[in-house]
Amino acid sequence: VQLQASGGGLVQAGDSLRLSCAASGRIFSKYTLGWSRQAPGKEREFVAAISWRGGTTYYQDSVKGRFTISRDNAKNTVTLQMDSLKLEDTAVYYCTANPGDWRPGRGRMDYWGKGTLVTVSS
Repeated sequence: VQLQASGGGLVQAGDSLRLSCAASGRIFSKYTLGWSRQAPGKEREFVAAISWRGGTTYYQDSVKGRFTISRDNAKNTVTLQMDSLKLEDTAVYYCTANPGDWRPGRGRMDYWGKGTLVTVSS
């Protein structure tokens, strides 16, 4: 599975940004997809995930109500809509994928794409 994220950039606090990830390779529709991030000087952390059926989503507590993950299996894409961005959302965001079912707490997803930088300024 190859994952290519895009959509990062520089925004102000309170703004919105939409990240997209295009996937290629294996059977995309059978993979749980997600986003993780790594802030400067910090470890990578889980942000959001969506089941391969699309019916179940998971979010880190700090982004609940502000971020929305969605997928389009026909287009092999997963998106992360980020609203009400905060300074602490500044990070490199990575698109991730895992075959079959996955949920937070089961370790890192198997596949990671190159990240896209999101910078939130005051």
